[in-house]
Amino acid sequence: MKYKRILLKLSGESLMGDQQYGIDNKMLEFFASEIKEVYDLGTEIGIVIGGGNIFRGLNAEKQGIDRVTGDQMGMLATVINSLALQNTLEKFGLQTRLMTALSMTQVAEPYIKRRAVRHLEKGRIVIFGAGTGNPYFSTDTAAVLRAVEINADVIFKGTRVDGVYTDDPEKNSSATKYDNISYLEVIKQDLRVMDHTAISLCKENKLPLVVFNMNTRGNLKKVVMGENIGTTVE
Repeated sequence: MKYKRILLKLSGESLMGDQQYGIDNKMLEFFASEIKEVYDLGTEIGIVIGGGNIFRGLNAEKQGIDRVTGDQMGMLATVINSLALQNTLEKFGLQTRLMTALSMTQVAEPYIKRRAVRHLEKGRIVIFGAGTGNPYFSTDTAAVLRAVEINADVIFKGTRVDGVYTDDPEKNSSATKYDNISYLEVIKQDLRVMDHTAISLCKENKLPLVVFNMNTRGNLKKVVMGENIGTTVE
């Protein structure tokens, strides 16, 4: 394996499958099977999942909801997704722990860095819920923050496209894909790989970021093994 300890970032929207909102159990089972394949290699795995399939804090103001309140609602949505993923992973026989940045001790452990690292060392998959626990920070930023804190070797961002492009490939057929690109170029070209706060945090901590298509079976294992798929930002 090229990477021993990873942080996998998944979007909430990826759980929708072909639905317009909510959670598709087929997607949960697909992701769990992909994660199990990597886990069986001996990889230590942390996971952050968004909440956009349930509620997006950025859309709150359009609905007349205060931004801070909206972001807090979004954090709770990530916990719902995290619980769903945790349940499915455990059906596949994997040991997991859900840790949240907001205190909700009846459903999850509070996030404590040392405890999270210990869980990873014991072979447990750790799911980090509720973002950073603060408004105005995306789950991308939360993923990078947790990756840095647990000393992950890399952060993987699983998307529905196969890397970073010069433009949105779903809207512009002439967009070309990068195999490698620097953090600075991502920021200068405003490529929307992650928000600028997350990319800057990667840059400051020299944390490699690999963007790849999570919906293709076997891709997660390939990136863990170091195969040149997707786009590497470093």
